[in-house]
Amino acid sequence: MALGVPVSELQLLASLIILAGLVTGILAGLFGIGGGALIVPVLYEVFRVLGVSDEVRFQLCVGTSIAIIVPTNVLSYLTHRGKGAVMMDVVRAWAVPAVFGVAAGSIIAAFASGTVLKLAFVLIATVIAFKLLFGRDSWQLADDLPGALGMTLYGAFVGLAASLMGISGGSISNMILTLHGKSIHKAVATSAGLGVPITIAGTIGYMLAGLPQQPLLPPLSIGFVSLIGFVLMAPVSSFTAPYGARLAHALSKRRLEIAFGCFLLAACIRFIISLI
Repeated sequence: MALGVPVSELQLLASLIILAGLVTGILAGLFGIGGGALIVPVLYEVFRVLGVSDEVRFQLCVGTSIAIIVPTNVLSYLTHRGKGAVMMDVVRAWAVPAVFGVAAGSIIAAFASGTVLKLAFVLIATVIAFKLLFGRDSWQLADDLPGALGMTLYGAFVGLAASLMGISGGSISNMILTLHGKSIHKAVATSAGLGVPITIAGTIGYMLAGLPQQPLLPPLSIGFVSLIGFVLMAPVSSFTAPYGARLAHALSKRRLEIAFGCFLLAACIRFIISLI
């Protein structure tokens, strides 16, 4: 799709993304996460309805998702930092390797097919879902985080996985930190801090990676980032998230973990079916 398209197509795109934002906001508030793992499956259906080519559809979902969660991550980080909950030594140790991981993910998105990104989403989301559904608070790999080499590898892995999946990396870094003896509150706060460089670098990377595919992309896209998706979905999902949060208070933590784990598995099944 080129930029010079009928106004009706722009209106359809805007309407579908607003609707998707409403749904995503409620789900994000319900499950208490930034929404990246929710945005990608939702946008995938939006862009399918719009007839976006299979060659670029998943890449567009991932890039747009990363861009949408940038402001959420920045605000979340500032809030947590104000409360002194961010482990800045971990953020500093992981930030640079994470950006290199994001760059690697952007390069993969530029040259690999959407199938590769779908498989990455399915693999990572399945691991997260398994931890949510069957994990225990007592699970630990070690009493503390590893040395410099291990921290570098962890940072690069979080950045790469986040870039391939279209998330800020919070679900992954939370899992790593809690498995190394850190409290969930510090893990969440630190993940928010790490999410800032990951999402900013990821947005830039996916914009650049998608420039050669511009003719196949929807109107008002810069590379693999839909500007309409960013402008419309971010504020709409932020508006509806409190309603999901209210619903979450009516459910137990365990039920929320099961619900989110099942949602991720359903998304994985959807993407696996699309590969058949």
